[in-house]
Parts: sequence; structure tokens; C-alpha cells
Amino acid sequence: MKKGRRYSMELAGRTLSVDVGRVAAQANGAAFMHYGDTTVLSTATASDAPREGIDFFPLSVEFEEKAYAVGKIPGGFNKREGKASENSVLTARVIDRPMRPLFPKDFRNDVTLNNLVMSVDPECRPELVAMLGSSIATCISDIPFDGPCAMTQVGMIDGEFIINPSQKQWDEGDLQLTVASTSTKVIMIEAGAKEIPEARMIEAIYKAHDVNQEIIRFINEIVAAEGKQKFTYQSYAVPEEVFAALKELVPQEEMEQAVFTDEKQQREANIAVLTDRVKEAWAEKEDYLAYLADAMYQYEKKTVRKMILKDHKRPDGRKIDQIRPLSAEIDLIPRVHGSAMFTRGQTQICTVTTLAPLSEVQKIEGLDPNITEKRYIHQYNFPSYSVGETKPSRGPGRREIGHGALAERALLPVIPSKEDFPYAIRCVSETFESNGSTSQASICASTMSLMAAGVPIRKQVAGISCGLVTGETDDDYIVLTDIQGLEDFFGDMDFKVAGTHDGITAIQMDIKIHGLTRPIVEEAIARTKQAREYILNEIMTPCIAQPRPEVSKYAPKIEQIQIDPNKIGDVVGQRGKTINEIIARTGAKIDIDDDGNVSVSSDDKNAIASAINMIRIITTDFEEGQILQGTVVSIKDFGAFIEFAPGKEGMVHISKIAKHRIDHVEDVLTLGDKVTVVCLGKDKMGRLSFSMKDVKQGPYQSA
Repeated sequence: MKKGRRYSMELAGRTLSVDVGRVAAQANGAAFMHYGDTTVLSTATASDAPREGIDFFPLSVEFEEKAYAVGKIPGGFNKREGKASENSVLTARVIDRPMRPLFPKDFRNDVTLNNLVMSVDPECRPELVAMLGSSIATCISDIPFDGPCAMTQVGMIDGEFIINPSQKQWDEGDLQLTVASTSTKVIMIEAGAKEIPEARMIEAIYKAHDVNQEIIRFINEIVAAEGKQKFTYQSYAVPEEVFAALKELVPQEEMEQAVFTDEKQQREANIAVLTDRVKEAWAEKEDYLAYLADAMYQYEKKTVRKMILKDHKRPDGRKIDQIRPLSAEIDLIPRVHGSAMFTRGQTQICTVTTLAPLSEVQKIEGLDPNITEKRYIHQYNFPSYSVGETKPSRGPGRREIGHGALAERALLPVIPSKEDFPYAIRCVSETFESNGSTSQASICASTMSLMAAGVPIRKQVAGISCGLVTGETDDDYIVLTDIQGLEDFFGDMDFKVAGTHDGITAIQMDIKIHGLTRPIVEEAIARTKQAREYILNEIMTPCIAQPRPEVSKYAPKIEQIQIDPNKIGDVVGQRGKTINEIIARTGAKIDIDDDGNVSVSSDDKNAIASAINMIRIITTDFEEGQILQGTVVSIKDFGAFIEFAPGKEGMVHISKIAKHRIDHVEDVLTLGDKVTVVCLGKDKMGRLSFSMKDVKQGPYQSA
């Protein structure tokens, strides 16, 4: 058996160990990671040559959750892991985003970073271990990579930061922050937070950055001992002579005129005209034509960057800190429970809110034992028509899942508890039109849609994105407020921040360069704060200032009561007989949790009242003097049995039926009669005893 070499460091009070050369020797690079009892195998592999006709860097990142890692067998008929979970997709994206910019820009070989979660220690989150494992496996491989990079997670409980928190601390704390760094700069930020002030967030980011420096020194030690020489790859960079020939055909001034418009379609049409001209001129130069698409893209990119950085001119004519035209409206979709549309320039999102009983919560089967269901669900769709393209819909991809999760994270801190609002909530953001920052527009639209649906969210949440264009030095840069698609494509950063008036609820930062300095991070956060306040005050609040006091007439009505948890079995009955009978009689839907919280839902308020009354009767220990109404369900020689609710009966002795003497129960009662009785306590056999003749109050009273 291969023993390999082990490298270890102390990280946040626990030992992080890396085995190299022990397993997966045929991968370009492999790191067998151990943090506490969490074990992850991280591998990096690359193809020998690029695929034919490829014009991008094909990086694939996988995070494989195995049920055996937490001692479980997967559900379903196959008993085998299937489609990647949402957590797997989101973790893969967090690994991809900081690592992708560190590969050469002209690299086209397929690269796969695979992370196999084999064991989970609740004190050591496998996501973090996989992030570090991917960096180490790539750094020691022969794959070209300008690393190392490292990642640290920060939680916060009672105002105190926790480095690399346990799963429970991560789930229950006020902050979920992941920061990736190189040896000099921050390269990725991902955060969910419960209204953390901007200054406090910056403090947490750079606390993580400091820890990353310790990890990078550790990785460098491993690379020095185990690193392979990087292989030589086929470059796909556009030759200088092609650029020179292109500029002769399309002068700089003409390219500036082509891109300087606030209409995306007009800009694309202008570029198409220039491209056709070059294509015609190069008809006999097949070697040049092979680079045409990339050369035009690079030329357009350099032109836009030069206009912004040197001339402070944005393609649509806005000022550096100016937001595109905004508008908001609610109730545009009839009969749904809530709807709102938010428009920012050529970006337009419509969010529809649906309310349902708590039985409709999403069940989660994953590696986190603390999360088994999701009550608030946010989903995001990005159809091809939103960008004027045509392609068949194949369901949500990783980008759509990521954008939905970002909006969900941003809004979760303001969602009311199930005790205050006993509904499952689903928001679906439909992208009608896209020209940058649709994820942040979906946060604004969703806030208003929730309020229109009558969800009593605590505060409004808005989102905005900042961009960046950098020059040759660290202090040569421009931060752009509210970037459109072109500025995102050609810029260096997409810094998304969502929050309330009082603090940040979510951050997602993507960059295409080798990191950001602290002044850039601080300016971006300050800019997003300023823009967020404007959107909340001037656009969203005038549209809808408060959540509606009641849910839509089309939404199910839900009432919640509390019962003694020891009486849950009485309500459910043997094999569900009692609760199913209540449902059949009333038409209401009933959900009961282990703590005795009972939610009753129906479109008919009378049905809810009837079901609740039955449940209260079933769970009440009747005392002498209580008055009830029931149905005669059985007649005996000695009396009648009265059912007050499914599974709840009492007896009226023949002597207690009428004020005068009767010889036969049937002389007064027949099966199915509705009667009013008063409780006399329990008889000698322990059964509830009732009287009809001693009722002194007329109207029926619920128990």
C-alpha cells in the first residue's frame, strides 16, 4: 500500500492534514484532505490538448456528496446518489469563482477539479476542506496555475467572530462568510448575514484574509516538496499582427462610436456591421479569420476599458456612480398570491410569490444534519428570450441555481418565523429582460412581491452591483455603480451586495483579475450602501411601503394553535384514522410538528374553525360543567354514546337524557341526532359521563 507523505498545520484550533502520493496517483494532482474527522479527496486533472473549435477555458468543478459520509443510505428506489444537490452546485461555484482567474487567459485545455466527500465531522465543514483541497491539488499538479489561493470561513455568534465555525455554528450564527485570497489580495467574497453593518463586514473579510496568509504559507511548503513542473500548453492568444490589421480596418474612434450607446441591441448591431466589414476584407486570409471573433471581442473590451478608465465615459453615457433608470410596480399578475416587477435599465425581473401550508416545505436530504427542510424557497429563471437569443429550455443550470440561492440568502433574514406566519413561501423570479445584475433586481422584485402577498417581512431588502476597471498599478482603478452587461463582461469585478437600511444580508463577489486591494473593497461596499439606500427610499417604498395586512383572497388561510405534545397521538389516532377523519369532515389541511404546533389551512374560514374546534375537543381533559355539542353514534339499553370529535366520545345514561322518566333511549334519540350536553366528570369505569337534561346554557360552547 502506498504510504504517501503527510503535511499538517494547526488551523482554527484543529489539525489540517494533507496526504500526497497516497491515493489517486494517476490524476495530475491529488490531495487527500483531513480536517478533524472530515475527509475529502480533491483531484485536479487536465486534458493533453484542447478540444477542436473551443473558444473558452473549459473548467469543471465538482463537489460530490456521498451519503455514506454521514452514515446514511440514499433515499429513493435506486439507493444511489443521483443529481447534484443544490448545496453541491453552490459549493462548486464558490470553488470555481476564485480559481478560474488564476488559470492562464489563453488556456483552452479541459480541466476538472473533483472533490469527493468521504467523511463528515460536524465540527469541520466539508465545503471548506474541498475548497482548500482543490487549491492544493491544482498547485502541486503540472497544470498551469498562478496560485496558490486559500479560503477561510467566518461565522459570528453574540457579536464574536468564529474562524472556520462548526456546522451548527454556521447554521445558527449571524454571519456566513467565505473569503478567498492570494498571497496579496482578496479574490472572492461570498456572504450571508443578518444585517451586519458595513464596517463590521469589512473587519470580518480581512480577518479571514489574514488567516488565508497562514494557509498559503502552508501550501507553499507542500508545493516546494511535491510540486510538478507546469506543462507547456498551446496558446490561443490573438497574435499582435492580427490586432494591428484589425485596427487599420476599424480605427479606434469608430469602435468607440459603435459601443457608446445605452441600447444593447444597437451596440450589438454596430459591432456586427464592423465585423462584417473585417470579414469581407479578410476573405482571402483564413489564418486571420480564425481569430476574428476573439480579436473583435478583445478590441471592443480594450475600447470600453480605455473609455472608462482614462476618459471616465461609460458606454451608456452615465456618470461613474449613476444608477440606470429605475421603476417598480406590484400586482401585475392576476390571481397569484403576490407579484411585483422591478426594472433597472434593460434589466427587468418579475417575481411571483406563492403561499402554501407548512406541509409543502421542501425536504432536504444532504450532509448537514441541522437542515432537513426549507420553508422559504427562492428560484430564479433566465430564459433565452431575455437576451434576444433562441435556445430550448433545459431546466435551471448552475448559474440559475446560484442566482436563486443568492436572492434567497439576501431575503432569509427578514422572513417571519413559522410561529408568526405559518406558511411555506416560494418566490420565483422570472427574467423578462437582461442587461446585467438580474440577481440583484430579483432581490428588489421579491421584496415587493412578498409584501404584496401579505408576508410580514421585517424590513425591505434591496440589491445592487458594482464593477471595476483597473489599470497597470494598484491605485489606478475606477469603481462603477450599477454595472450593465457590457461593463460586467469587459470589466474586472462584479461585486453584488444586498441589504436593508441597517446592514448587509448577502454578498457575492466575482473577479477576473488576481485580487482586490482593501481600498477597492471598501469603496465598493460604500458605493453599494449608497445605491441601496436610494433604491429603498426612492423606488421601492413609494411602490409599497408596508406588507399588506392580510394574504390574498386566492391564498390558503392558515391558523395555528398549540396543543400538548403528549396529545399529538390522540389527534393523529391509530394509523392516522382520527386526523384523516377530521380532514374528511372539514376539508381542511392539518399539519402537526413534534412540538405540538398545529397548522390548519383551507380556503374556507368555517372549515378551519370546525377543524380547530375538533382538535381542541380531542385534546381537552373535560371537567365537570363544560358544555358540548355532539352527535349520537351509538344507542344502548342503558344510554347513548355521543361523539364530539373524531375519536372522542362520551356517554349519556338513560336517566340523564330527559327531565321525565323514559323507558327506552329510542323514545328520545335516534342515530345521527345533534345534541347539547354538559360534562358530569368520569363514571366508575373512567369514561366521560354527560347529561342532556342538566344543560342550563342554551348556545353551544366549544371546549
